[in-house]
Amino acid sequence: MNIKQAKEYIKNSVHLYLKKDEWGEYKVPVVRQRPIFLLGAPGIGKTAIMEQIAQEMGIALVTYSMTHHTRQSALGLPYITEKVYDGRAVQVSEYTMSEIIATIYDTMEASGIREGILFLDEINCVSETLAPSMLQFLQYKVFGRHRVPEGWVIVTAGNPPEYNRSVREFDVVTLDRLKLIKVEPDYPVWKEYAAGKGIHNAVLSYLDLKKDQFYRVEMTAEGRNYVTARGWEDLAEILTLYEEEKLAVDESLVGQYLRNERVVKEFTAYYDLYHKYQKDYPIGEILAGKPSGQTVARARAAAFDERLSLLGILFDRVRADMGYVMEQADLAADLRTALKALGVKAETLDSDQMTEILEKQAEGRRSLLSNLKAANALSEADKKRHLGVIQFLEGSRWELCREQISQGAEAYEILKNRYAVRLEEMKSQAEHVQQRLHGLFGFVEEAFSQGNELLVLMTELTVNEGCARFIAAFGSPDYRKHQEEMMLGERQDQILERIERLGL
Repeated sequence: MNIKQAKEYIKNSVHLYLKKDEWGEYKVPVVRQRPIFLLGAPGIGKTAIMEQIAQEMGIALVTYSMTHHTRQSALGLPYITEKVYDGRAVQVSEYTMSEIIATIYDTMEASGIREGILFLDEINCVSETLAPSMLQFLQYKVFGRHRVPEGWVIVTAGNPPEYNRSVREFDVVTLDRLKLIKVEPDYPVWKEYAAGKGIHNAVLSYLDLKKDQFYRVEMTAEGRNYVTARGWEDLAEILTLYEEEKLAVDESLVGQYLRNERVVKEFTAYYDLYHKYQKDYPIGEILAGKPSGQTVARARAAAFDERLSLLGILFDRVRADMGYVMEQADLAADLRTALKALGVKAETLDSDQMTEILEKQAEGRRSLLSNLKAANALSEADKKRHLGVIQFLEGSRWELCREQISQGAEAYEILKNRYAVRLEEMKSQAEHVQQRLHGLFGFVEEAFSQGNELLVLMTELTVNEGCARFIAAFGSPDYRKHQEEMMLGERQDQILERIERLGL
């Protein structure tokens, strides 16, 4: 299965493992909660999906790579203690708490979240001295003398032996205690993730043209050559930083992330072309719906690679704008909830009490932010939203103090006005993005009327979560028109195919 399917499978398993009966007991006993074992090539996103699952389910996440653990660090160190048996004092060996188990308790203490996922990566690369203890751990959730706390689900991961010389093959006894999931690289699935993360468009545009270079591992006379999803993501991040600092990108830099000489040369050459297209085409004019006849003619006559790259550049600008508007929309929805709670009490409070409530709300939000961060369950989008709410609440409190208003109702009117201004700004931004999207559709229709670029654009707008949410919230007549045309075209194709089968 691909990594997206694996994510849903793991999420469902965690949900079932954490399900309780009417007495508050977990329905699946600990001994029957088989740990999940993700087996897949390195760099395909195994750790990333664990972070996403924790964030989406609101539970904690503790991550460990088992390659650096010895028997002592995993199981704890021995020490001598005294016990009394049948009235006789004897000295016995005990063990300190495992570093891994201790980290779980530290996470619960810091975050206040009592349930979570313990994710152990590279589990099939454990040291020889630790290997015998893993069987007990996988079955009973025990490291040494200390048990993993209830409410914590174990997910493990590892690489197939062809990718890692340190891999130890699990025997049947061990495998029989695991839920094995084999994961394969899948570019379309990774692209969905990458688009949501804002991965540099030069990487996505290049891989759209050369999907076979998304993931490859080869043995050559010089050694092992490889290109992984992790490599592409890390390269994309450094490209963005290089551009911010106006630094030159060359093969030496690209080769630090992609370990395949041919791919390095081809991507570096494409990256130079990509920037040339950005300079040659007036992107602002196109999205404003005012491309010159010369621009349209050049795009129409361009080779397929250039046309697809240009479409990628244009779409990336609109996608980023849509994403920003939806961030503001999510923030506005969160603020509306906070303001409603204040509105219920406004008539019975004075201004000082209102400012005190605002301060407490901001403090509560800061505490929530700290807890989610400590639990490794804080997404970047949620972080921005919480910080935005805190900023609004604190700004409102200072404005009320400055205005020196006595009545709570008057104070609430000021808060509503501040919120209304923010809402109008968001709506104005949304209208601007709608106009740019209309400009993009118009250019694609005029320049690429005979090609597949319109289908590519419609597909990107549909599969990208931020774009789909924007269109659902604010609408796009162009998108709706072409969607209906494509649905009609599909129905016509199905009818013609059915007639052909019937021989009519």
